[in-house]
Amino acid sequence: MRQPDFSAMLRWPNVPACYGWLSLDRRGRWRLRGEAVTHAGLNDFLSRQYAHDEDGNYFVQNGPQRVFVELEYTPWILRLTAADRIATHVGQVVSEFRSAAIDEEGNLLIEIKDGIALLCDRDLPALRNCLRLPNGKAADDGSVLEAIEQPVTGATKLTLAWQGWRVPLHSVRRSEVPGRYGFIAAPQSTMAQGAL
Repeated sequence: MRQPDFSAMLRWPNVPACYGWLSLDRRGRWRLRGEAVTHAGLNDFLSRQYAHDEDGNYFVQNGPQRVFVELEYTPWILRLTAADRIATHVGQVVSEFRSAAIDEEGNLLIEIKDGIALLCDRDLPALRNCLRLPNGKAADDGSVLEAIEQPVTGATKLTLAWQGWRVPLHSVRRSEVPGRYGFIAAPQSTMAQGAL
């Protein structure tokens, strides 16, 4: 992951953080107060300055200010950028799959070097054929549905095979994803937490 520019913090170290303004939707679109960011330059800036702290809070470094990001699902969104290439929503090409999971809604999650990522739903059909049975054949609808409906988190009989990678597919409950993969979906200021 590229490192954002933190140099402004040296000159203005005590600028308060911003919460509740910026979010990342499940298709990898930045949203400012709920509205999709459509300006190419602003999208590039947000993607370039995206980072996280040691507690799993994701933010955009805006000069000396951290603008914390509310995540609709995961901190990373994956998209097919070519028939044989997957990249994150910030444009980083994925060089390895570490693990894969499917939730009870049929969402495909892939753990990459930078953390857990959701495959954009528009690209699900293309990777559907990459789910494999133990014998290496493409998974049929019944075996995929069985993995989706598996009542407890754990290994399934399927694997995800893509561009030479082959990783086991686990089932997971969507509500367990933030805790399991160590991120905060809705960062809050410590002042707001103290008021609860």
